[in-house]
Amino acid sequence: MQENISVSGVLCSSYDSFFEAEKKIADYILAHKSEIIDMTVAELALASGTSDATVSRFCRRCGFNGFHHLKINLAKEVAEERGNSIEVSNDISRDNIGQSLQNILANKVAELTQTISMMDPDELNRILSVIEGARTIQLVAVGNTIPVAMDGSFKFNQLGIPAVSGSIWETQMAYTCNLREEDAIIIISNSGFSKRLMTLVAVAKENHTPTIAITNNASSPLGQVCDYHITTATREKLLLGEFCFSRVSATTVIEILYLFLSVSRPDSHDRIRRHEIAISDDKK
Repeated sequence: MQENISVSGVLCSSYDSFFEAEKKIADYILAHKSEIIDMTVAELALASGTSDATVSRFCRRCGFNGFHHLKINLAKEVAEERGNSIEVSNDISRDNIGQSLQNILANKVAELTQTISMMDPDELNRILSVIEGARTIQLVAVGNTIPVAMDGSFKFNQLGIPAVSGSIWETQMAYTCNLREEDAIIIISNSGFSKRLMTLVAVAKENHTPTIAITNNASSPLGQVCDYHITTATREKLLLGEFCFSRVSATTVIEILYLFLSVSRPDSHDRIRRHEIAISDDKK
């Protein structure tokens, strides 16, 4: 269990998978973060229109040991937000574009800060070793995370690491069927609940291919079944009021992997330069 967890990040990333009663609790916490710190389980249950048992189950479902553990992490989050010298909110309005830009910036910075704070250096180092030692890397995704996978395959190929991605799920599955234990697969998903991606992972497991998941929810099916996992944060629900996946955090994780790999591969800069020269005529 990670100690440094963003409550807002967990609630936003998992919100779409919550039951209706759980969404009531999440909505209340997101709207009353400062007040929650001094509440009891019974008080939160009453305020959110749920039950004590539902609140307790909700905390464990979100990856916390209990309500007290959730409050400790929430208190840290609130303290950090209060320490921000710029006054921000979660509102976006074209009537006040200047303030809205500050609100967007603050939330995006929080996404990246929380994503990096949740990274386990040892786990990240193991993931880098898997990627470095793989014959081929497949990056898979569905829906609006596909551009992140394609960006990853572009970057890895630049470094001399053979990588592939695609926009058609059936084609991705066909490639997964050909993977072996000397390859690796990176699965990118917001919720971590995608049935199609779970099917891909099952095939990769049959082939004994190492699996790396990048999701917003370490407790999700994908987060639990994959060999390695990186947790990303999202705060889009705070800005838009409804669930909407931000690719900023997942893209940043790909960028982090790329940067670490580039400094650990002695010929990486030569390979990048060779690629840039090869495509330079198209930029004129």
